[in-house]
Amino acid sequence: MSSSNFIDYVKIFCRSGAGGAGSAHFRREKHVPLGGPDGGDGGRGGHIILKGSTQLWTLLHLKYRKHIHADNGNPGEASKRSGAQGDDVILEVPLGTIARDAETEDQLAEVLEEGQEIVLMEAGRGGLGNFHFRTATNQAPRHAQPGEPGAESWIILELKLLADIGLVGFPNAGKSTLLSSISAAKPEIGDYPFTTLTPNLGVVAYRDDRSFVMADIPGIIEGAADGKGLGIRFLRHIERNSMLLFLIPADAHHIKSEFEILLNELKKYNPELLDKERVLAISKSDLLDEELMEEMKMELPEDISAVFISSITQLGLNQLKDLIWLTLNKPGN
Repeated sequence: MSSSNFIDYVKIFCRSGAGGAGSAHFRREKHVPLGGPDGGDGGRGGHIILKGSTQLWTLLHLKYRKHIHADNGNPGEASKRSGAQGDDVILEVPLGTIARDAETEDQLAEVLEEGQEIVLMEAGRGGLGNFHFRTATNQAPRHAQPGEPGAESWIILELKLLADIGLVGFPNAGKSTLLSSISAAKPEIGDYPFTTLTPNLGVVAYRDDRSFVMADIPGIIEGAADGKGLGIRFLRHIERNSMLLFLIPADAHHIKSEFEILLNELKKYNPELLDKERVLAISKSDLLDEELMEEMKMELPEDISAVFISSITQLGLNQLKDLIWLTLNKPGN
């Protein structure tokens, strides 16, 4: 999907339906000249509902739909007939969508499962008809309840991709090449920075028909958390990943320093990201011989499992998948 079609943030105005008014009707028939109250209840208005769909992976379909209004409920009728309910508005969204109040920033909903439905904005209830207000001392009540108004607010919908592994690295580190090598994903690949302008997902086949999902996130640069480069726009997509795969090319000036810069940018964005399991892959290792690899192992960051790989020659890719699978399935993960 082209970058212009990947939309992971929209702001929409939502208004649920108002409830219908109750009826203040009295029974009037030829043979019952003094019939009692028989006004029916008003129908509730329509809800605004979010529904999870695996058929969507972007919020593009809501980009130009800025105002979402549900129908009002109908008023009650004679003979204790209730008014019809207003039609609900169901907004299908990709899994991983979060809804927040645009003014308070409070999280209102989080959609994580196929078919999951969450009432984002409740409708107003319908008013009671005068039939409910009859008493021994007031057998002819001439009042009924009005319907409750609907709710309205500006809502922010924000998509955070659901994946097992998030790829983290500087631009041109080989993340897209790796994803295309071990999955069926076909991200744009080029020998220049910021080739990837939108996140890409790929399903990686593993042994015995098992698999895991990997997300290629646009490259981070030093200062990204402060707005440099592509900034933090896409960092939200690694917040849900079970683990992080750091990718640093073998021709980097200093692998340990680059790793620490990446960690620092994640920490500035969200310190909780550092609590995730992480592994390190040294990409473009077809440039190295065995002697160089042994020398570089002495300079790698401590306390992180690392593997030398080449997406072009397939060097170390099976070893990397084994390491990812073992890390994903560690007790407690």
